[in-house]
Amino acid sequence: MSKVRVRLISKGVRSLLKSQEMMNICTHLAYQAQSKLGDGYEVTYMTGKTRVNASIGAVSAKAIKENYQNNTILKSLGGQ
Repeated sequence: MSKVRVRLISKGVRSLLKSQEMMNICTHLAYQAQSKLGDGYEVTYMTGKTRVNASIGAVSAKAIKENYQNNTILKSLGGQ
């Protein structure tokens, strides 16, 4: 088996990590996970200094308690 050398171009990687396409992927995965959780959870997203970010947070008292006891947000992401 022969070796392959890959050279990443930093400017291109930075551009990819901050692209609209990457934002679409991240938000899609976040909303998909949120749909498994029910009420009381919220998706937020933004473009940060180095990459896009999407997150799910518990916003109602019931959801906060449920996530604290069962780690539901992490479980909703399972396998992704």
